[in-house]
Amino acid sequence: MQGILFYFFALIWLTECQSEKQLPTLSTTIKVDTSQQKIIPAAERIALYLPQLQHKKVGLVVNQTSMVKDKHLVDTLVKLGITVVAVFAPEHGFRGKADAGETIQDDVDKNTGLPIISLYGNKKKPSSSDLQGIDMLVFDIQDVGVRFYTYISTLHYIMEAAAENNIPLMVLDRPNPNGHYIDGPVLQKQYSSFVGMHPVPVVYGMTIGEYAKMINGEKWLKNGVQCDLTVIENKNYFHDSFYELPVKPSPNLPNSRSVLLYSSVCFFEGTTLSLGRGTEKQFQVIGHPALESDFSFTPEPNEGAKTPPHEGKACFGKDLSKLTVQSVLDQKKLDLSLLISFYQEMKNKNQIFFLENLFFDKLAGTDSLRKMLIENVPENQIRASWENDLQTFKKTRLKYLLYD
Repeated sequence: MQGILFYFFALIWLTECQSEKQLPTLSTTIKVDTSQQKIIPAAERIALYLPQLQHKKVGLVVNQTSMVKDKHLVDTLVKLGITVVAVFAPEHGFRGKADAGETIQDDVDKNTGLPIISLYGNKKKPSSSDLQGIDMLVFDIQDVGVRFYTYISTLHYIMEAAAENNIPLMVLDRPNPNGHYIDGPVLQKQYSSFVGMHPVPVVYGMTIGEYAKMINGEKWLKNGVQCDLTVIENKNYFHDSFYELPVKPSPNLPNSRSVLLYSSVCFFEGTTLSLGRGTEKQFQVIGHPALESDFSFTPEPNEGAKTPPHEGKACFGKDLSKLTVQSVLDQKKLDLSLLISFYQEMKNKNQIFFLENLFFDKLAGTDSLRKMLIENVPENQIRASWENDLQTFKKTRLKYLLYD
């Protein structure tokens, strides 16, 4: 039976190779509604990777985004006769319903009976015992292309564990919805954390497959080890392609607008302001009880926000949910005006704006952005402060690109 399946997918692969000769025309303007050829994530290109998984015991690093059309990758591979022995789950869990920062426990998948090993609980890196008996690891998680989104940190630790245990790693690439620009301060080493592990800008313009190549090539893993890495590429994808995520990448990024705004507004997670957790407009509204505005919202517990900031209190501020997706796409840069204006408007800002733990600096990857906000430095000077580091990063990035 497996021989028949292999022959069938080989025929699909040959057909796919022929069709790949017809590539879409590049455009300098990103359009939401475009006649571009349909983007096919690597997970759906089964013929390219199934032969490499046959006769191997496979561990999968997946979550709710790991879909092959309308079926989960775990179920797809099991049905195709691949021996899946373990599932590793990142922040938000295997099904993607846990709060940001919520500890995830090991579990068992009810559909397949497979053990689920949490990488966002007591440990963030698989142990040697977790990997015992595994011949190959497969990573398939939809990223959003922003440094403080923790799936790339999980990728780092998976690569490190794979290298240390001599296990090959396959990354099934997925499009980056924020892959069309590069911006923000480059992380300084002393501010490394799980919300930023590498010297890259806030928005780095790479798919997760390209990012894996950069981690390997720049020897960012512990002791400079490198893993045996294979990246299965997307089809018909370019960095200026518009890609609407078919599944929420995490509970509080419900739509394309929130995904695109995330890079600019997530800095507020390091402040006392609310970003709409506990509403239906997460990362699309900003507010605080101490502000004054005609617009307000009241956070209440919901899925993905069991105890939202300012729960039950009216927060006054700004509604970004009326912005069109196209208008956010067209910015092609971080919107610093939001940070600047909210900081200036906040009364007693020196006491209540930034969280006392200075989580803001971990998000920014530096303390200079916070200090410049306090000193009322103009936006153009803030941007100029990270320009040299951006240019250096862009040169490094070029070595690892898989798409135009």
